[in-house]
Amino acid sequence: MAQTIDGARLTCATCGQGNRVPLARLDQGPKCGSCGEPLLNGAVAELDAGTHDKVIRADGLPVLVDYWAPWCGPCRAMAPEFAKAAKVLAPGVRLMKLNTEGHPGISARAGIRGIPALILYRNGREAGRLAGARPAADIVAFVRGQLA
Repeated sequence: MAQTIDGARLTCATCGQGNRVPLARLDQGPKCGSCGEPLLNGAVAELDAGTHDKVIRADGLPVLVDYWAPWCGPCRAMAPEFAKAAKVLAPGVRLMKLNTEGHPGISARAGIRGIPALILYRNGREAGRLAGARPAADIVAFVRGQLA
């Protein structure tokens, strides 16, 4: 895990660069030192294959990934609820999405059998899994329950 008493490593979802952020400054809108994109702004970030693996392995904060596809009606219906949950859980938890249609190898490796599927990662490992479209309140309760 890339977290110390005073800082956490956060991978930029845009460029894949690792950034060390002091824990006391997580709520102050840290930006990537390489590309300048926000690291913790309460928005859902879209992952690609390389960034997915870096975030899962190395991030010092818990990460909830929504495995989805553009053709999936329930996935599209849940997207605004996932975005609401991201705002509630920030800055302590990062919410990200991975298009399973664009990255079938990752979805196979993650054991995704149906979408939408939510997997919470903590310390480089899976901490919990939730299947199906859910309202924001259920997503927040799931994350908080797994991290308690």
